[in-house]
Amino acid sequence: MESAEGDTVLVGLGANLGDAAAALRTAAARLTELGGGPRRVRASSLWRSEPVDCPPGSPSFLNAAVAFPAPRGITPEALLGILKDLERHHGRRRDGVRNAPRTLDLDLLAFGPLRRDTAELVLPHPRATARAFVLAPCAEVAPDFPWPGTEGTVAGLLAALPAPLGVERVGPLRPDVP
Repeated sequence: MESAEGDTVLVGLGANLGDAAAALRTAAARLTELGGGPRRVRASSLWRSEPVDCPPGSPSFLNAAVAFPAPRGITPEALLGILKDLERHHGRRRDGVRNAPRTLDLDLLAFGPLRRDTAELVLPHPRATARAFVLAPCAEVAPDFPWPGTEGTVAGLLAALPAPLGVERVGPLRPDVP
């Protein structure tokens, strides 16, 4: 099944090097432009989380999520390319160390109901439903989004995670939104 224009796109944002909050805000602003402007794009709060599956000594992360209607004429693969370009623009280096600290990490979490499993892209994101640092920000912007391949919504999947969640809301992503 293919996604249609207007289907919800969910992007996860994270950073744990440099000015992480500034990097997330800049990326969210770019995604807001891509998604059709502030009236069409929903941005979560900033959330702090401890690193998961990262090298020892990795600093805490700031995380957020952005939801917007799928733009006309853009494929998930094209959007992934835009996300990777944004990461590079912010100094993201891929040195072969899995889950190494990073200046910016942008994950295409879901693109409407679309499912993909290629070398380049897996949709929905394969580990998102087990991670509170992904689901908590997503629940702010798209709580009723039906997670592809499950019977649950984002809010329901978050509620089903075992406590403690290990995430803490720390403030607004966009300074203009409380």
